[in-house]
Amino acid sequence: MILYSMIDSGNCYKPRLLMAKLGLAFTTVEVSSHAGDTRKADFVAKNPNAMVPLLELDDGRRLAESNAILLYLAEGTRFLPADRYERGLAYQWLFFEQYSHEPYIAVRKALLTFPERAADATPERLAVTLERGNKALGVMNTYLENNDFFAGGAFSVADIALYAYTHTAEQGGFQLDAYPAVVAWLARVEADQGHVPIGWVG
Repeated sequence: MILYSMIDSGNCYKPRLLMAKLGLAFTTVEVSSHAGDTRKADFVAKNPNAMVPLLELDDGRRLAESNAILLYLAEGTRFLPADRYERGLAYQWLFFEQYSHEPYIAVRKALLTFPERAADATPERLAVTLERGNKALGVMNTYLENNDFFAGGAFSVADIALYAYTHTAEQGGFQLDAYPAVVAWLARVEADQGHVPIGWVG
């Protein structure tokens, strides 16, 4: 398999982390949106949405969108709950991550750390992303006060998806120590077998 990926992207980290845990062999191809690589014709021919990650299977078929890749790779493994309700919880948190979490926590980090995004870092946008990102962290904290993981009692793709940008949230100006249940969960995620850091590429 080939994973078209960007080293500093949380969305790209998600499949790399799961593939490491599963012991899957794959090749990483760095495709940087910062350098405009995702908008080049050869890549757009592979993914018309011009975004990474993109997983190319051994038979040449391709799959985009980080959480879709997680679900594909997790099929039949411990990372996707067998119980129907717990599997529904995993889906719930995957949707939450993309709709209520990533657009604020990841985007605020990008606005503050990527030079090409500096023009978009208006006071209004920084305020909105801070407010809504903190709301997402608060929702997570409340849930984690009574649960070790997000989809039942075991580690799953839901935890991978939410970990990817939460563990670097302080780079976006979020104060994680205000969310002690989240901090404790981050430690549990990092203690799960096969964990690798965001810079790992296989």
